[in-house]
Parts: sequence; structure tokens; C-alpha cells
Amino acid sequence: MGCKPCGKSRVGGATIACPSIHPVRAIVKSFLLPCLSPLLALAFAGVAVAAPPEATQAPAATQARFDDGPYIDYVEGGLVARWVCGGRSEVARLRAERWPVRVPPRCGQDAAIEVRAPVGGRERVDLRGVARLAALSDVHGQYALMLRLLQANRILDERGDWAWGDGHLVLVGDVFDRGPRVNEIFWKLYALEQQARAAGGGLHVLLGNHEAMVLYRDLRYVNDRYFATANALGIAYTDLYGPGSVIGDWLRSRPVIARIDDMLFVHGGMSPAFLALGIDNETANDRYRESLGLPRAATRDDPRYAPLYDGRDSPIWYRGYFDAEALDAAGMDAVLDRLGVAHVVVGHTSMARVESHRGGRVIAVDSSIKNGESGELLFVEDGRMSRGTLAGERLPLRDATATEPVD
Repeated sequence: MGCKPCGKSRVGGATIACPSIHPVRAIVKSFLLPCLSPLLALAFAGVAVAAPPEATQAPAATQARFDDGPYIDYVEGGLVARWVCGGRSEVARLRAERWPVRVPPRCGQDAAIEVRAPVGGRERVDLRGVARLAALSDVHGQYALMLRLLQANRILDERGDWAWGDGHLVLVGDVFDRGPRVNEIFWKLYALEQQARAAGGGLHVLLGNHEAMVLYRDLRYVNDRYFATANALGIAYTDLYGPGSVIGDWLRSRPVIARIDDMLFVHGGMSPAFLALGIDNETANDRYRESLGLPRAATRDDPRYAPLYDGRDSPIWYRGYFDAEALDAAGMDAVLDRLGVAHVVVGHTSMARVESHRGGRVIAVDSSIKNGESGELLFVEDGRMSRGTLAGERLPLRDATATEPVD
């Protein structure tokens, strides 16, 4: 006896619903549609079920034993969670009688995950009166180094939980690509957002160019580990973060542009050419959310979205703040006047440390964490700027072209 997609049936005395077909592809098709099979009964009870052979066929080089996950999708009545365990996929279905739903640790997963209901909205970051602020960017899969940096500077405690009370932390884009632990970073940020809010503070994750790239299927910089994961799960890597997934849904609520007091945060920068279009910050944020994951050609051909992805002047790609020939001092002043802020905080352009440029007007927070060797944080406390190191030191923030500290 079977059921139609999205129909209901009885398993173990409970009413369950089949998820509609979406990028879960081979695993969902093989396990969740035959609703009353013994294997599915176990999966709906929260018991791991091994994936069918066709979901784990991959070249011999990618069959090595490794763990990854979870990758979790919202489905009718609950969640479908997938892991790679010893190089092979496992899948479980968890009912959502109420939110959050706890997903226990397994297969290399550090801790249980409390999955919240779908976001159903958007995050707007426009705050005043923030006494303590920190920022970093371009962590690019370097989970251990990011954790070490945040713990050394007492933003997280020794367990990796939020310890900064009513402080605010901004990650200025680029979690995806390059490093080997992208998924772990996303789940850590997802948990910390809730912990920070409960403590009266905030964690604000902005989108960068690599979020856009992965979601429109430009996979040039994806770490090889994730191709092995995709092969093991039988799912395209981009589809692991589709709009029906927990992290994909969460990412699609994030902004690109945020303002806190007299500082604007954006991954690349706000170019004069983009500002001349007259697109205000929240309209730009909404258009990024609408377009995230569309094919690259669709964003290029749609006049609403094309300026957002322009490789030279868009907020996620711009580098002109670091080129005096591209933007002179008068042009920089005009940008700040237009934005109504005193400083623009950007990632994207890698530096050896957190540093200021253009007399403190531009703060660069891409401190080359992506290389897996070093990294720093920007701190703004009661209006005074400093940089936090891996050793937990607080050092003066100096302008790259001057000798005086920047307040």
C-alpha cells in the first residue's frame, strides 16, 4: 500500500505526510514516496536509513571514509535530514510537532541542532545605540580558525556558545567556498544568531559574492570535499542549499547591506556608479533576496537584478575603495555623504590584518582568514576602534597609509 506525493498515511499510529518532490532527488524518491515501506517507517520514527546504492555511486577517489552533514530540508510535517557517514549517505525523517526540532549529533556533527520554523521574512539591520560591535568577513570554510578567533576574543565561550551578552557581531559575507568546513560554519552561525538574540545582542550574517556564486551554480571555488558529499548524497551541491532547505531558507532572508550607528557594512562596497542608480539599501536587499539562486543569465538579463551582480560596480564585487585612480578622495567623501555614514566596513579585498583606509572612512575586515593561517576581528566599543588577534590581544587600528591610530 502506498501514497501519493504529499498525501497522508498512518505509520506506527501517527499521521504522516509525504514531502513533495524537490531537490532531495534520489534519496527522497527512493525512500519517502513508498510511504508504508518498513524502511520509511524507521525514517519517520527518526531512525537512520542507509541510502540506496544509486545515491552513493561516485568515483573511487570520493568513496573514502569521511563524515559530513547534516543537510536538512523542510517537508510537510517535519524535516528530512541527511548525513554522509563513513563516505555513505544516511537519511532520517523527523516530525515537527512543535518548533524547534532537535536534530541529534551524528557522523561528525559537533552538537545537536535546534531547527527553527522557516524564516518567513527578512532580516533588516538598521540599528542605533550599539555600544559593543565586532566584525569579520571571508571565513571561507575555515571553521576551526573562526572558532579560535571568536573564543580568543571572548565572543564565544570555551564550548563555542555566545558569551558576548548584548554585543553585536557582523559577518560581512563569504562563508562559502575554498575551505573544507563550510557547512559547520553555517550551522554554528545559525545557532549563535538565536543565542545572541536571547542575550540581548545580535549576530548579523550578510551575503557576499560567493554566496551568490554558489547559489547560481558557479562552483569554481568549491572545496573538493563538497563534490564528494554531493556524490555520496546523490544531490547537486547547490541543491543542498535550495530554498526548501533550512540553511537555504535562512540565507535567503539575509541582507547584503546593513547599517549600525554611523557605519555601513557591505561585502564589496557601494560604488558611485551603483549609488547613481538611486536604489536605496532596503530595495537592494530585497532584490538580492528575490534573485538569490536564479541562473546567472537570468540575473544578467533582468534590469532589476543586473546592477546587483555587475562584476565591477555592484555591492558584492566592488573594490574601488582600494584604488585611488578608480575613486579619488572627493569621490569617497561623496559616497559617504550619499550614504549618510562616517565609515564603510567591507570584506572581499584581502589584507594581512584588519585595517583602515582613506583616513578611517573605509575599514577592511577581510584579514585573509581564508588562507587558514591567521585572522583578526574589528572591534568598535563605545565608538573606539581596535583589532582583536588570534592571541586575544586588542591592538590599535591603524590607517594603511598613515601612522596614527584610528578612533
